[in-house]
Amino acid sequence: MPAPPLLFDRALHRKRLDRAAPTFADADFLHRRAAQDIAERLAPILRSFPLAVDLSARAGAFSEALAQEAPGRVGTLIEADLSPRMLARRGGLRVAADDERLPFADASLDLIVSTLGLHWTNDVVGALIQARRALKPDGLFIGAFLGGTTLTELRQSLVAAESEILGGAGSRVSPFADVADAAGLLQRAGFVQPVADVDKVAVTYAHPLKLLADLRQMGETSVLAERHPKPLTRALLARACELYVERFAGADGRVPATFEIITLTGWAPAGVSGG
Repeated sequence: MPAPPLLFDRALHRKRLDRAAPTFADADFLHRRAAQDIAERLAPILRSFPLAVDLSARAGAFSEALAQEAPGRVGTLIEADLSPRMLARRGGLRVAADDERLPFADASLDLIVSTLGLHWTNDVVGALIQARRALKPDGLFIGAFLGGTTLTELRQSLVAAESEILGGAGSRVSPFADVADAAGLLQRAGFVQPVADVDKVAVTYAHPLKLLADLRQMGETSVLAERHPKPLTRALLARACELYVERFAGADGRVPATFEIITLTGWAPAGVSGG
């Protein structure tokens, strides 16, 4: 089987997260929203999870949401993150781990959650297979990641500016999975009872540059492995911002940024471990 295409530079993504770590909590509204949603999904499930792992733990939003929405539901929570600097700011059990190379033994965990990390993996199905293998039979996986319409306004503005100034356009914003394919990812990874839900979030900014600043603070700036052949010059960025305002600004002058959070829920097959 051929290796999946290398879309993202994972080492660069780790560096971006490390850079964002000291002030991540000042721009973690998406992460907190996704973590809150995951915790709320756990609340009505009438069972406990003795050992759980929180992938992409960042500043600990899931741990906090869990204590609020489903106290006592999880026995031991291990916080994992690609960024050691994110984890350095956390207490308790923690492990630096890459979503693409999980360090957990087969059939060792009762619950795995992934909060806005999967969209940076080069092989989402491969990452999900590793998660399923690490779960005990009838273990639960809940993962939230950014979907297809995320940053559509920014993407359109950059493409229009490049076409106008350079006579053509390339990729400067990362590709995101489409919700129509989301549940299928779980099925391909061997999960049962797959469910995919979408939460569309519209955030407004005084200026597009404020959005770019937030993305940097989140550690969510593009890390495409195949770099754009032409640099993002000041003139190009300025024109993209102008087009962003012209095309999308509301009556109050503020510009919207769309984020699509896709949440996947699936169970490891009962009576099957590893494999």
